[in-house]
Amino acid sequence: MAYRTVLIEENKMMMERLTSVVRNLAGFEVSARYATAGDALGQMQAFNPDLILVDVDNEHNALLIPDLKRNIPGAVIICLARRWDSEAQAKLLHMGAKGYMVKPFTGEELLETVKNVSRSSLSAYSKVISFFSPKGKSGKSTLIANLGTVLAAKTNEPVAVIDADTQFGDMTVFFNLTPQSTIVEAVRDISFLSPVTLRTYFTDTGRNLQVLCGTSKPDMAETITIEGFTSLVKMSRNLYKYILIDIPSGFSDISATACELSDKTIITTMVNGGYEVQHMKRALEIFKAWDHYQERLDLLFTRVNPFTEEQRDKLSKQIGYPVKYIIPNEYLLVSEAADNGRMAVTRDPDSQFSKAVENLADSIIAGE
Repeated sequence: MAYRTVLIEENKMMMERLTSVVRNLAGFEVSARYATAGDALGQMQAFNPDLILVDVDNEHNALLIPDLKRNIPGAVIICLARRWDSEAQAKLLHMGAKGYMVKPFTGEELLETVKNVSRSSLSAYSKVISFFSPKGKSGKSTLIANLGTVLAAKTNEPVAVIDADTQFGDMTVFFNLTPQSTIVEAVRDISFLSPVTLRTYFTDTGRNLQVLCGTSKPDMAETITIEGFTSLVKMSRNLYKYILIDIPSGFSDISATACELSDKTIITTMVNGGYEVQHMKRALEIFKAWDHYQERLDLLFTRVNPFTEEQRDKLSKQIGYPVKYIIPNEYLLVSEAADNGRMAVTRDPDSQFSKAVENLADSIIAGE
Protein backbone atom coordinates (compact mmCIF):
# COMPACT_ATOMS: atom_id res chain seq x y z
CA MET A 1 0.00 0.00 0.00
CA ALA A 2 1.37 3.40 -1.02
CA TYR A 3 1.56 6.44 1.26
CA ARG A 4 -1.21 8.74 0.06
CA THR A 5 0.62 12.07 0.15
CA VAL A 6 -0.71 15.63 0.15
CA LEU A 7 1.77 18.36 -0.84
CA ILE A 8 1.28 21.95 0.36
CA GLU A 9 3.71 24.39 -1.32
CA GLU A 10 3.01 27.75 -2.93
CA ASN A 11 6.24 28.01 -4.95
CA LYS A 12 5.38 26.36 -8.26
CA MET A 13 8.92 25.32 -9.14
CA MET A 14 9.46 23.79 -5.72
CA MET A 15 6.07 22.07 -5.93
CA GLU A 16 7.04 20.40 -9.20
CA ARG A 17 10.39 19.34 -7.80
CA LEU A 18 8.89 17.81 -4.66
CA THR A 19 6.11 16.17 -6.66
CA SER A 20 8.69 14.45 -8.82
CA VAL A 21 10.59 13.18 -5.76
CA VAL A 22 7.46 11.72 -4.15
CA ARG A 23 6.10 10.16 -7.35
CA ASN A 24 9.43 8.48 -8.09
CA LEU A 25 9.70 6.98 -4.61
CA ALA A 26 8.46 3.42 -4.30
CA GLY A 27 5.60 3.14 -1.83
CA PHE A 28 4.48 6.77 -2.17
CA GLU A 29 1.91 8.52 -4.32
CA VAL A 30 0.83 12.16 -4.66
CA SER A 31 -2.91 12.29 -3.90
CA ALA A 32 -3.38 16.07 -3.94
CA ARG A 33 -1.44 19.35 -4.18
CA TYR A 34 -2.33 22.72 -2.68
CA ALA A 35 -0.68 26.13 -2.61
CA THR A 36 -1.61 26.80 1.02
CA ALA A 37 -2.83 24.92 4.07
CA GLY A 38 -5.98 27.02 3.94
CA ASP A 39 -6.74 25.60 0.48
CA ALA A 40 -6.13 22.07 1.73
CA LEU A 41 -8.46 22.32 4.71
CA GLY A 42 -11.92 21.09 3.86
CA GLN A 43 -10.79 19.46 0.60
CA MET A 44 -8.11 16.90 1.36
CA GLN A 45 -10.36 14.71 3.54
CA ALA A 46 -11.69 13.11 0.36
CA PHE A 47 -8.19 11.69 -0.31
CA ASN A 48 -7.75 10.31 3.24
CA PRO A 49 -3.99 11.06 3.17
CA ASP A 50 -1.44 9.16 5.22
CA LEU A 51 1.20 11.86 4.84
CA ILE A 52 0.97 15.66 4.65
CA LEU A 53 4.06 17.60 3.57
CA VAL A 54 3.50 21.27 4.36
CA ASP A 55 5.68 24.30 3.66
CA VAL A 56 6.12 26.24 6.92
CA ASP A 57 8.20 29.06 5.46
CA ASN A 58 4.68 30.37 4.90
CA GLU A 59 3.82 31.44 8.46
CA HIS A 60 0.09 31.08 7.86
CA ASN A 61 0.61 27.41 6.97
CA ALA A 62 2.49 26.89 10.24
CA LEU A 63 -0.38 28.39 12.22
CA LEU A 64 -2.79 25.92 10.62
CA ILE A 65 -0.87 22.79 11.67
CA PRO A 66 -3.35 22.09 14.53
CA ASP A 67 -6.24 22.34 12.07
CA LEU A 68 -4.57 19.94 9.66
CA LYS A 69 -3.98 17.52 12.51
CA ARG A 70 -7.57 17.84 13.73
CA ASN A 71 -9.07 17.31 10.26
CA ILE A 72 -6.92 14.26 9.41
CA PRO A 73 -5.84 12.85 12.80
CA GLY A 74 -4.37 9.69 11.28
CA ALA A 75 -2.00 11.50 8.90
CA VAL A 76 1.65 12.12 9.60
CA ILE A 77 2.46 15.82 9.17
CA ILE A 78 6.01 16.70 8.15
CA CYS A 79 6.98 20.35 7.95
CA LEU A 80 9.19 21.65 5.15
CA ALA A 81 11.45 24.69 5.30
CA ARG A 82 14.49 26.03 3.49
CA ARG A 83 16.53 26.03 6.70
CA TRP A 84 16.43 23.98 9.88
CA ASP A 85 15.47 25.88 13.03
CA SER A 86 15.49 24.11 16.40
CA GLU A 87 13.08 26.54 18.05
CA ALA A 88 10.64 26.45 15.14
CA GLN A 89 10.82 22.66 15.04
CA ALA A 90 10.05 22.35 18.74
CA LYS A 91 7.06 24.65 18.37
CA LEU A 92 5.70 22.80 15.33
CA LEU A 93 6.08 19.40 16.98
CA HIS A 94 4.14 20.73 19.94
CA MET A 95 1.42 21.87 17.53
CA GLY A 96 1.02 18.37 16.10
CA ALA A 97 3.66 17.88 13.41
CA LYS A 98 5.74 14.71 13.47
CA GLY A 99 8.81 15.74 11.50
CA TYR A 100 10.78 18.60 10.00
CA MET A 101 12.77 18.51 6.77
CA VAL A 102 14.85 20.94 4.79
CA LYS A 103 13.67 21.31 1.19
CA PRO A 104 14.40 20.30 -1.43
CA PHE A 105 15.02 16.73 -0.33
CA THR A 106 15.74 13.40 -1.96
CA GLY A 107 13.53 10.35 -1.96
CA GLU A 108 15.98 8.60 0.37
CA GLU A 109 15.77 11.48 2.85
CA LEU A 110 11.97 11.43 2.81
CA LEU A 111 11.90 7.68 3.29
CA GLU A 112 14.34 7.88 6.21
CA THR A 113 12.30 10.65 7.83
CA VAL A 114 9.06 8.69 7.55
CA LYS A 115 10.72 5.54 8.90
CA ASN A 116 12.02 7.42 11.92
CA VAL A 117 9.00 9.63 12.49
CA SER A 118 8.43 7.98 15.86
CA ARG A 119 11.68 9.63 16.93
CA SER A 120 10.59 13.08 15.80
CA SER A 121 10.10 14.07 19.43
CA LEU A 122 13.34 12.40 20.55
CA SER A 123 14.84 15.79 21.38
CA ALA A 124 12.30 16.18 24.17
CA TYR A 125 13.89 13.37 26.18
CA SER A 126 17.39 13.02 24.74
CA LYS A 127 20.26 13.44 27.18
CA VAL A 128 23.46 15.32 26.36
CA ILE A 129 26.46 14.71 28.62
CA SER A 130 29.74 16.59 28.33
CA PHE A 131 32.96 15.29 29.82
CA PHE A 132 35.21 18.10 31.00
CA SER A 133 38.74 17.77 32.30
CA PRO A 134 40.67 20.60 33.98
CA LYS A 135 43.93 19.16 32.63
CA GLY A 136 44.97 16.67 29.97
CA LYS A 137 45.52 12.93 30.45
CA SER A 138 42.33 12.42 32.43
CA GLY A 139 41.20 9.20 30.77
CA LYS A 140 37.95 10.82 29.63
CA SER A 141 38.21 9.75 25.97
CA THR A 142 38.76 6.13 27.01
CA LEU A 143 35.83 6.38 29.37
CA ILE A 144 33.51 7.95 26.77
CA ALA A 145 34.28 5.31 24.14
CA ASN A 146 33.56 2.47 26.55
CA LEU A 147 30.52 4.20 28.04
CA GLY A 148 28.98 4.79 24.61
CA THR A 149 29.42 1.11 23.82
CA VAL A 150 27.67 0.08 27.04
CA LEU A 151 24.80 2.57 26.67
CA ALA A 152 24.08 1.42 23.12
CA ALA A 153 24.05 -2.24 24.16
CA LYS A 154 22.00 -1.73 27.32
CA THR A 155 19.31 0.56 25.99
CA ASN A 156 18.98 -0.49 22.34
CA GLU A 157 18.59 3.26 21.74
CA PRO A 158 20.61 5.43 19.31
CA VAL A 159 23.77 6.71 20.99
CA ALA A 160 26.26 9.25 19.62
CA VAL A 161 29.76 10.32 20.57
CA ILE A 162 30.74 13.79 19.39
CA ASP A 163 34.50 14.27 19.40
CA ALA A 164 34.75 18.01 20.05
CA ASP A 165 38.32 17.84 21.33
CA THR A 166 39.37 20.02 18.44
CA GLN A 167 43.10 19.70 19.06
CA PHE A 168 43.67 16.08 20.01
CA GLY A 169 40.53 14.06 19.29
CA ASP A 170 41.09 10.33 19.72
CA MET A 171 37.79 8.70 18.79
CA THR A 172 38.98 7.67 15.33
CA VAL A 173 41.76 5.70 17.04
CA PHE A 174 39.58 4.17 19.77
CA PHE A 175 37.01 2.91 17.30
CA ASN A 176 39.48 2.26 14.47
CA LEU A 177 37.54 4.48 12.07
CA THR A 178 38.26 6.07 8.72
CA PRO A 179 35.56 8.76 8.62
CA GLN A 180 34.27 10.32 5.42
CA SER A 181 33.26 13.43 7.37
CA THR A 182 34.26 15.02 10.66
CA ILE A 183 32.97 17.68 13.01
CA VAL A 184 34.59 20.27 10.72
CA GLU A 185 32.35 19.39 7.77
CA ALA A 186 29.27 18.99 9.97
CA VAL A 187 29.66 22.47 11.49
CA ARG A 188 30.51 23.96 8.10
CA ASP A 189 27.35 22.55 6.51
CA ILE A 190 24.99 22.72 9.48
CA SER A 191 22.90 25.63 8.19
CA PHE A 192 21.97 23.54 5.13
CA LEU A 193 21.23 20.32 7.02
CA SER A 194 18.27 18.71 8.71
CA PRO A 195 18.47 15.86 11.24
CA VAL A 196 18.11 13.19 8.56
CA THR A 197 20.99 14.61 6.51
CA LEU A 198 23.16 15.33 9.56
CA ARG A 199 23.14 11.63 10.36
CA THR A 200 25.30 10.93 7.31
CA TYR A 201 28.18 12.89 8.88
CA PHE A 202 28.37 10.40 11.76
CA THR A 203 30.29 7.15 11.34
CA ASP A 204 28.83 3.79 12.38
CA THR A 205 30.82 1.83 14.95
CA GLY A 206 28.38 -0.92 15.67
CA ARG A 207 24.80 -1.47 16.70
CA ASN A 208 23.11 1.79 17.78
CA LEU A 209 26.40 3.69 18.20
CA GLN A 210 27.71 6.41 15.89
CA VAL A 211 30.65 8.79 16.19
CA LEU A 212 31.15 12.27 14.83
CA CYS A 213 34.91 12.22 14.56
CA GLY A 214 37.20 15.07 15.51
CA THR A 215 39.32 17.24 13.26
CA SER A 216 41.96 15.52 11.18
CA LYS A 217 44.38 18.41 11.77
CA PRO A 218 44.59 20.67 14.85
CA ASP A 219 44.73 23.83 12.73
CA MET A 220 41.24 23.05 11.40
CA ALA A 221 39.82 23.72 14.85
CA GLU A 222 39.62 27.41 13.99
CA THR A 223 36.90 26.65 11.44
CA ILE A 224 34.50 25.35 14.12
CA THR A 225 32.29 28.27 15.09
CA ILE A 226 30.35 28.44 18.34
CA GLU A 227 27.13 29.13 16.46
CA GLY A 228 27.64 26.13 14.20
CA PHE A 229 28.62 23.88 17.10
CA THR A 230 25.52 24.94 19.04
CA SER A 231 23.26 24.09 16.09
CA LEU A 232 25.06 20.77 15.69
CA VAL A 233 24.35 19.70 19.28
CA LYS A 234 20.73 20.86 19.16
CA MET A 235 20.07 19.07 15.87
CA SER A 236 21.75 15.88 17.15
CA ARG A 237 19.12 15.70 19.89
CA ASN A 238 16.64 14.75 17.18
CA LEU A 239 18.69 11.69 16.26
CA TYR A 240 20.07 10.21 19.47
CA LYS A 241 18.78 9.31 22.91
CA TYR A 242 22.22 9.77 24.45
CA ILE A 243 24.90 12.16 23.21
CA LEU A 244 28.34 12.02 24.81
CA ILE A 245 30.60 14.98 24.06
CA ASP A 246 34.36 14.74 24.43
CA ILE A 247 35.55 18.34 24.85
CA PRO A 248 39.02 19.91 25.06
CA SER A 249 40.78 19.97 28.40
CA GLY A 250 40.64 23.28 30.22
CA PHE A 251 38.26 26.14 29.63
CA SER A 252 37.68 27.28 26.05
CA ASP A 253 34.77 28.62 24.02
CA ILE A 254 33.94 25.13 22.76
CA SER A 255 34.15 23.45 26.18
CA ALA A 256 32.10 26.19 27.86
CA THR A 257 29.45 26.03 25.13
CA ALA A 258 29.25 22.23 25.28
CA CYS A 259 28.76 22.31 29.04
CA GLU A 260 26.06 24.97 28.79
CA LEU A 261 24.20 22.92 26.18
CA SER A 262 24.42 19.71 28.19
CA ASP A 263 21.95 18.23 30.60
CA LYS A 264 24.86 16.97 32.64
CA THR A 265 28.57 17.78 32.82
CA ILE A 266 30.95 15.24 34.32
CA ILE A 267 34.26 16.70 35.46
CA THR A 268 36.80 13.95 34.90
CA THR A 269 40.25 13.76 36.46
CA MET A 270 42.82 10.99 36.69
CA VAL A 271 44.44 10.08 39.99
CA ASN A 272 48.11 10.24 39.15
CA GLY A 273 49.87 11.38 42.29
CA GLY A 274 49.94 15.05 41.30
CA TYR A 275 47.66 18.01 41.81
CA GLU A 276 44.45 16.45 40.50
CA VAL A 277 42.42 17.26 43.60
CA GLN A 278 43.44 20.91 43.41
CA HIS A 279 42.59 21.07 39.71
CA MET A 280 39.19 19.54 40.43
CA LYS A 281 38.51 22.04 43.21
CA ARG A 282 39.42 25.00 40.99
CA ALA A 283 37.20 23.78 38.16
CA LEU A 284 34.37 23.16 40.58
CA GLU A 285 34.48 26.75 41.82
CA ILE A 286 33.96 28.02 38.27
CA PHE A 287 31.03 25.70 37.61
CA LYS A 288 29.36 26.77 40.83
CA ALA A 289 28.34 29.95 39.02
CA TRP A 290 25.62 27.87 37.32
CA ASP A 291 22.09 27.91 38.66
CA HIS A 292 21.28 24.52 40.19
CA TYR A 293 24.84 23.36 39.57
CA GLN A 294 24.39 20.43 41.96
CA GLU A 295 21.83 18.93 39.55
CA ARG A 296 23.94 19.51 36.44
CA LEU A 297 27.39 18.60 37.67
CA ASP A 298 29.01 15.31 38.71
CA LEU A 299 32.61 14.54 39.66
CA LEU A 300 34.46 11.47 38.44
CA PHE A 301 37.97 10.18 39.12
CA THR A 302 39.70 7.61 36.91
CA ARG A 303 42.57 5.25 37.80
CA VAL A 304 41.48 5.11 41.42
CA ASN A 305 43.59 2.74 43.53
CA PRO A 306 42.53 1.31 45.89
CA PHE A 307 39.15 1.08 44.20
CA THR A 308 37.03 1.29 47.33
CA GLU A 309 34.19 3.34 48.77
CA GLU A 310 36.59 4.53 51.44
CA GLN A 311 38.82 6.01 48.75
CA ARG A 312 35.87 7.72 47.10
CA ASP A 313 34.84 9.20 50.45
CA LYS A 314 38.39 10.38 51.00
CA LEU A 315 38.42 12.19 47.65
CA SER A 316 35.03 13.75 48.42
CA LYS A 317 36.28 15.11 51.71
CA GLN A 318 39.42 16.51 50.09
CA ILE A 319 37.37 18.37 47.51
CA GLY A 320 34.44 19.34 49.71
CA TYR A 321 31.94 18.02 47.14
CA PRO A 322 30.61 14.49 46.53
CA VAL A 323 32.61 12.39 44.08
CA LYS A 324 29.83 10.47 42.37
CA TYR A 325 31.88 8.06 40.27
CA ILE A 326 35.24 6.35 40.49
CA ILE A 327 36.87 4.18 37.83
CA PRO A 328 39.59 1.68 38.80
CA ASN A 329 43.11 1.59 37.42
CA GLU A 330 43.12 -1.18 34.82
CA TYR A 331 45.54 0.38 32.37
CA LEU A 332 46.76 -2.93 30.96
CA LEU A 333 43.26 -4.12 30.07
CA VAL A 334 42.27 -0.79 28.52
CA SER A 335 45.48 -0.40 26.49
CA GLU A 336 45.46 -4.00 25.22
CA ALA A 337 41.83 -3.68 24.17
CA ALA A 338 42.53 -0.42 22.36
CA ASP A 339 45.56 -1.91 20.60
CA ASN A 340 43.28 -4.61 19.21
CA GLY A 341 40.57 -2.17 18.12
CA ARG A 342 38.20 -3.24 20.87
CA MET A 343 36.63 -1.73 23.95
CA ALA A 344 37.67 -2.95 27.39
CA VAL A 345 34.00 -3.45 28.29
CA THR A 346 33.62 -6.03 25.52
CA ARG A 347 37.06 -7.61 25.93
CA ASP A 348 36.52 -8.34 29.63
CA PRO A 349 32.96 -7.49 30.74
CA ASP A 350 33.58 -8.91 34.22
CA SER A 351 36.54 -6.68 35.05
CA GLN A 352 36.31 -3.98 37.70
CA PHE A 353 36.70 -1.34 34.98
CA SER A 354 33.79 -2.75 32.97
CA LYS A 355 31.57 -3.02 36.02
CA ALA A 356 32.34 0.58 36.98
CA VAL A 357 31.48 1.82 33.47
CA GLU A 358 28.29 -0.26 33.56
CA ASN A 359 27.31 1.35 36.87
CA LEU A 360 27.88 4.78 35.33
CA ALA A 361 25.68 3.80 32.39
CA ASP A 362 22.95 2.56 34.73
CA SER A 363 23.02 5.86 36.59
CA ILE A 364 22.68 7.82 33.34
CA ILE A 365 19.83 5.61 32.15
CA ALA A 366 18.04 6.10 35.47
CA GLY A 367 18.39 9.86 35.08
CA GLU A 368 20.44 10.28 38.24
